[in-house]
Amino acid sequence: MGEPATVLTGCLAPIDRTGLEGLIEKGKADPKAIKTLSCKTVAEGRFRHANYIRDLPPYIVDEPPGLLGDDTAPNPSEASLAALGSCVCVGLHANAVHRGITVQKLEIEMEADLNITAVWGTGDQSEKPVGFTDVRMKVIMEADAPQEVIDELIAHVAKWSPVFNTFSRPVNMEIAAA
Repeated sequence: MGEPATVLTGCLAPIDRTGLEGLIEKGKADPKAIKTLSCKTVAEGRFRHANYIRDLPPYIVDEPPGLLGDDTAPNPSEASLAALGSCVCVGLHANAVHRGITVQKLEIEMEADLNITAVWGTGDQSEKPVGFTDVRMKVIMEADAPQEVIDELIAHVAKWSPVFNTFSRPVNMEIAAA
């Protein structure tokens, strides 16, 4: 396992620009490449779940007490927001490095609206949207670039972020018993 990045005085620890350029060239050489990701979710009891991804320690997801969980980890909706924020941060940092911009600070504050009265299909099942209806993201980015460049960078990343696009467009879904 690699060491965690350290923060350099006054800026985020930079990513490997040579490695980034290699990824860019690899993507251009095979623009139709598809990578399949996998995760195995194992119920541990009540609403606590261990999620196994690659060879990493399990990523725990739980529910808060108000939703009958043990409050040991983020709930599934919160975890999806964390994935969204992380993906957008990765895109912003990578695109900044690609453009020669040094980032001093990068944070994303998010809120999402969710009607939970259906209680996983056991409660109020009247016609209403299930899942997030609105997500608000606020990017706090300090970099050696003017605000209009940062604004363009944010718009560019929103167009190319895999998780942002997963949230903003329909996805083909399948579910079946094993």
